[in-house]
Amino acid sequence: MKVPVKTFRGESIPCLGLGTFELTGPAGEAAIREAIELGYRQIDTAIRYGNEAEVGRAIRASGVARQDIFVTTKIWFDALDPESVRQRVGESLERLELEQVDLLLVHWPTRDVPLGETLAAFAQERSRGRTRLIGVSNFTVALLDEALDVHGADLFCNQVEYHPFLSQEKLLDRMRRADMLLNAYQPIARGKVFGSDELAALGRKHGKTAGQVTLRWLVQQDGVGAIPRSSNPGNMRANLEIFDFELSDEDMAAIHRLARGERYSRFDWQPEWDD
Repeated sequence: MKVPVKTFRGESIPCLGLGTFELTGPAGEAAIREAIELGYRQIDTAIRYGNEAEVGRAIRASGVARQDIFVTTKIWFDALDPESVRQRVGESLERLELEQVDLLLVHWPTRDVPLGETLAAFAQERSRGRTRLIGVSNFTVALLDEALDVHGADLFCNQVEYHPFLSQEKLLDRMRRADMLLNAYQPIARGKVFGSDELAALGRKHGKTAGQVTLRWLVQQDGVGAIPRSSNPGNMRANLEIFDFELSDEDMAAIHRLARGERYSRFDWQPEWDD
């Protein structure tokens, strides 16, 4: 199954990818390889996930050409000074056994290192050819304003939590003006979408599940992609089966009305969220 792409700043990315958090060891590697065989062409990993080696092995074992798979990795907030960025990128490429990743992200923002220094180090990694694109994750509107307006960063993506129960309207507006991708993690709200009567009803209307309706709602929005995490081949396949139907404007609006500020990514190190 071929996943449609979206284009930002002249670069294309499959609008639906595989999140790989907790997909470690032989079972994780097998799950990632299965996803590639099913048709996933965007694979999201991170140093913090401890599975870059598994991702690399799965890609090589799949037989799919490297240029046909979009690979993202992320650097944790404790290593965002320039020297650590250089070292961590080298280590990630060794584990992945790749010469280049497609997208390198700041995993979480930090105030321990000036943002301008981190962004300059990321830009240098792009200039060195070790990543094609750079971006951020868990950045708020204020942090994006600083990155884009103060430091002039050329960012492709901001990866954030986004699902029907959490509005990202302010952030999306800012990112659309910057022609950036909002890549949604936890897109089915840790499974909570399956308990929604409204989403279940929309699923029945379209012959789909609440999860499929949710993923369709995300990728049907301008500037939005999604990276659901799954190790179950049946669920992986179901997540891909969202491109044979379309939600009406009324359907889309009904899902937007479900937002109630429900956020699952809450940590001691988080920024002050926009909501």
